[in-house]
Amino acid sequence: MKLKLALAAAATLCLGIAAASAAGEPQVVRQEMMKKVGGAMGAIGAIAKGEKPFDAEVIKASLSTMAEVGKTFPDQFPAGSEVGLDTEASPKIWEDMEGFKAKSAALVTAAEAQLAAMPADQAGVGAVMKAVGGTCGDCHQTFRLKK
Repeated sequence: MKLKLALAAAATLCLGIAAASAAGEPQVVRQEMMKKVGGAMGAIGAIAKGEKPFDAEVIKASLSTMAEVGKTFPDQFPAGSEVGLDTEASPKIWEDMEGFKAKSAALVTAAEAQLAAMPADQAGVGAVMKAVGGTCGDCHQTFRLKK
C-alpha cells in the first residue's frame, strides 16, 4: 500500500513539474497571449452587440491589451517552437518572419489608432471592432493553421 502511495505521489509530482515547465514554453506563452487578445475582443464585441453597456474603460483596457500583446507577440516564435503543445502556428511564420512581424505591428497600429480616436458611445464601438478585428483576421488567414 505504501508503494502505491509513493508511486502516486511521484507521478503527481512529475506531472506538476511537466506542467510547470510547459508553462514557460513559447507555444504556451503565445497561446496565453492570444487568450488575452481574444478576451479583449470579446469584451469589445459584447459592447458592440449591445450585450454589455458602453464602458469606455473596458474599451481602453481592451485596446491597450491588444497593443501590448502585439508589440511582443512575434518574440514568442523562436526556431524550434514550430510544433508541439497544440500550437496553431503555421510554418509560414518561420518562412516569412518579417511578414509576420508586420501583421503583428498592424495590430498595434490599429489598436493605438482606435485608442487615440476613442469612441464616445456604443455606436462607435462597431468601427473599433472592424478596424482591430480586420488585423486579427488578416494575420490568422496567413499565419494560423486551420483545425
